[in-house]
Amino acid sequence: MVIAGCGFLGEAAAFLFSESGARVLGLCATQATAERLAGKPFAILKADITGTLSGIPQEWTRPDLLIHCASSGRGGAEDYRKIYRDGLSNLLEVLTPQRVIFTGSTSVYAQDGGEWVDEQSPAEPLRETGRILLEAEALALGAGGIVARLAGIYGPGRSVYLRKFLEGRAVLEAGGARWINQIHRDDEARALRHLADPQIPPGIYNVCDNTSATQLDVYGWIAACLNKPLPPEGPADPDRKRALTSKRVSNAKLLRTGWAPGFQ
Repeated sequence: MVIAGCGFLGEAAAFLFSESGARVLGLCATQATAERLAGKPFAILKADITGTLSGIPQEWTRPDLLIHCASSGRGGAEDYRKIYRDGLSNLLEVLTPQRVIFTGSTSVYAQDGGEWVDEQSPAEPLRETGRILLEAEALALGAGGIVARLAGIYGPGRSVYLRKFLEGRAVLEAGGARWINQIHRDDEARALRHLADPQIPPGIYNVCDNTSATQLDVYGWIAACLNKPLPPEGPADPDRKRALTSKRVSNAKLLRTGWAPGFQ
């Protein structure tokens, strides 16, 4: 199998699949990452997923599984188009995998009234970046694959809410009533391994934990844990990667396939 994008999530997934006995090739964007991961229990190769991919050995073409979990960082529409839509299109054409999983985002749901959303709910993102994700989803679904719509990922050394709290930049937007949906990185890696099972039907799956929480809930837990006061109230942050939404994402479809999060 090939994992395109061996960053925060892709590296964890590569280890998990390797431990399960899979032969894994991880593609990464920088030489520094390739050197850091050299000698791990999976093969690693620096590659531009939008390029010719001529450096990929022939033995890795037509893999049993391709997982696209490359990230655009905080890039805008141009980077999204390059990494997600064009990158996936190029990988599908060059590698011709037998099965594909594309890691999208629950940000494609633009609902902002606190309602529950599932895979049948309208996905009408307000930002161009969200619409590009839908274009990439269509490529994966058109290839008979799976789209894993990820909630906000946190895990070892990474939590946007904890970081903002510790840096004094946390704000309770409009009192903190906005709903937040998250998923621990290790649960997401396990979800990818679960969805790789050929018995799992193709389609869209929301990947999040079992506990939607308001922003006030999240900062309340952090404040209580650190014995610190709550952040002040203030306006919404306009410089956010994801659009400003407020919805509760249902993971019921994925739960019905037998997966369950370890972090609730």
